[in-house]
Amino acid sequence: VFVATMPDGEAHKTLETAGRLIGDLIGAGLDRGSSVVTLGGGVVGDVGGFVAATFMRGISMIQIPSTLLAQVDSSVGGKTGVDTSAGKNLVGAFLQPRRVLIDFGTLSSLPVEEIASGMAEVIKYGVILDADLFESLEGDLLEATLTGSEAALSRIVARSCDLKATVVSLDETEGGYRQILNFGHTVGHAIETVQVYGLRHGEAVAIGMVVEARLASQKVGAPADLADRIASLCARAGLPTQLPSGCSADDIVKAAFHDKKVRRGEIRCALPNTLGTMSVWNGEYSIPVKAEELMASLLP
Repeated sequence: VFVATMPDGEAHKTLETAGRLIGDLIGAGLDRGSSVVTLGGGVVGDVGGFVAATFMRGISMIQIPSTLLAQVDSSVGGKTGVDTSAGKNLVGAFLQPRRVLIDFGTLSSLPVEEIASGMAEVIKYGVILDADLFESLEGDLLEATLTGSEAALSRIVARSCDLKATVVSLDETEGGYRQILNFGHTVGHAIETVQVYGLRHGEAVAIGMVVEARLASQKVGAPADLADRIASLCARAGLPTQLPSGCSADDIVKAAFHDKKVRRGEIRCALPNTLGTMSVWNGEYSIPVKAEELMASLLP
């Protein structure tokens, strides 16, 4: 086993880091029969996966996610990549892991803010696919997870992985149905870019879900109280629900135009039409949104 390390944090999710790691692999004499094992959170999984996808045109990968967000979301599905100064995940490749190994024991060393960040993606799954999961979180499942109940963790991780794996199996490269997984992420990624990754991913996604649920109410007839229900759950988890100080609505709209989901110069969002189901437009789950419509949702 050869160990290569990278610094912590989204600021190091770059081509420079990936290039250095590839150099480490070359120096260690790895070949096309070697495998990359990523041990860490979502940033390590994304960068390590990108290294595996590009080293010698692709070698196998095993993911060992150590944060809740990585366990419920980023380790499953095969997306790998790095950020650029223009935006998040603008360079990447698809590479499905051979295995994803999850040990809840890794969560015990994490601050509660990291657990909360992962819960944003769990809330997302409830909104887009599983109303029962969302309503269970509105009950006592949220607090049970935050306090480290292994039964609660097992339930939400297993259910989240099942939901994501099912979606990915139907649309591996995000040509259609997989677009539903982007709920909250158009605005969330824009916030991360504007804030230069000063927020955790789940924190940005929490704000993004509230904004995009408001947008869904205006644009596709989603229930008027959906944004409030999402905001209430996020607040109970300790997640933010409003734009952070120094992050203007105008900044978010400008950043959204650099998102990789933009098509033909149009901002695209995945929008729920009811709790547990998503809107379809011309056969796509990525709905065109005008700049002024997004602006109105950012300024409730």
